[in-house]
Amino acid sequence: MALNSGLPGGVGPYYENHGYQPESPYPVPPTAVPSAYVVYPAPYYPPAVPQYSPRVLTHASTPSSHTQPKSPSAVCTSKAKKVLCVTFTLGAVLVGVVLAAVLLWKFMEKKCLVSGIECGSSGTCVSPSHWCDGVLHCPSGEDENRCVRLYGPNFILQVYSPQRKSWHPVCRDDWSEGYGRAACQDMGYWNSFYSSHGVVDDSGATSFMKLNLSAGNMDLYKKLYHSDVCSSKTVVSLRCIECGVSARTRRQSRIVGGAGAAPGDWPWQVSLHVQGVHVCGGSIITPEWIVTAAHCVEEPLNNPRHWTVFAGILRQAFMFYGLGRRVDKVISHPHYDSKTKNNDIALMKLQTPLTFNDKVKAVCLPNPGMMLEPEQPCWISGWGATHEKGKTSDELNAVMVPLIEPSRCNSKYVYNNLITPAMICAGYLQGTIDSCQGDSGGPLVTLKSHIWWLIGDTSWGSGCAKANRPGVYGNVTVFTDWIYRQMRANS
Repeated sequence: MALNSGLPGGVGPYYENHGYQPESPYPVPPTAVPSAYVVYPAPYYPPAVPQYSPRVLTHASTPSSHTQPKSPSAVCTSKAKKVLCVTFTLGAVLVGVVLAAVLLWKFMEKKCLVSGIECGSSGTCVSPSHWCDGVLHCPSGEDENRCVRLYGPNFILQVYSPQRKSWHPVCRDDWSEGYGRAACQDMGYWNSFYSSHGVVDDSGATSFMKLNLSAGNMDLYKKLYHSDVCSSKTVVSLRCIECGVSARTRRQSRIVGGAGAAPGDWPWQVSLHVQGVHVCGGSIITPEWIVTAAHCVEEPLNNPRHWTVFAGILRQAFMFYGLGRRVDKVISHPHYDSKTKNNDIALMKLQTPLTFNDKVKAVCLPNPGMMLEPEQPCWISGWGATHEKGKTSDELNAVMVPLIEPSRCNSKYVYNNLITPAMICAGYLQGTIDSCQGDSGGPLVTLKSHIWWLIGDTSWGSGCAKANRPGVYGNVTVFTDWIYRQMRANS
């Protein structure tokens, strides 16, 4: 993972840390950036990114002869020819209109698919910014009646009130697990429910959502009403999936500067293969869904048929085709910028769900309200190179890296204002320990309240383990809502 080595005067990352360097690598094609050392399985070579200078078409060294085309007036002279010309022109226009309509339809279909927000009653696509904003944009109000989230390290269930335009915890009075299953489905956990219980609210709420059991056989959201009193003095803590459980012990475990992982240490870590070769890492969030980096799935690798996912296997040498899972859908963040690596996150949905066991488990998505320390200890893991320009590791490695405050990472001596709110920095400014090429898309996790949380996905950096060039990660804490929307819309 590298950035323009001329920083801080350089502009933007041109190297993302995916790609596998086998012992006998495929021939490397010529590239506009000589220092980019990513290697892909042929013929899937990534474009040189970003292209800060405009692409200029190369001209032939010797001019080629051209015949002067006939003008329309010279062609359409006789009446018969004029009729033919008019007919041909009308036909061409009609074909153009049809093609434009098809392309527009495809664009709108894709737009709705990307946003993941569609009015079930009409098929209208609603912008994500209008979801749960207190205004009915769908004819039947679907954009406002399924607004649910989990808050803080205690997974407190909160429901959005369009009347008050704020989130409120759900009082545990009269609660049952059937309602918990319904709430989990509305977050995209269609076939998953773990537990629900009462906890003391720590969000500072003064108003609650309560169940009105006399409302009859109506759905959960139509049963809820506002109340300033909660008799049980507890609110609902909802776990849709068992996540964030690891067998890792407290030993120091190396990406660059770390050590090999043991079975069950990082059970959410997956290896993403193209044509039998490791290209990127990823993180399991449900049996069907994987979080990775958007730069890993840029064209032509945005087609799901290219990918195979391996889970629960520590060594690349043991990842055989029959042991992997095929991918059904690849969804990149709609606002991903390949030049700046802003919004560098993507999802993969598997064709068949993973079977969870001691070596294969989910990591927890970060909830709003998670309080992280300025130098919160985090862990990175992956099969990336153990030194810059080195060969991708055969075994899974891991190492601890602390978060770095954005203001510090954006200083002119580090990344000079290249870090956006959708990015997070972690590592050591003195160097020595870092993620590297081959680690892209893999997890940046932290342990809080005895649970492992997915804080980031490995995105970019300047070289590997260089001083004042720490690793940069997609800030998963700002993408949680987007992830839930995609899971819900692509069930």
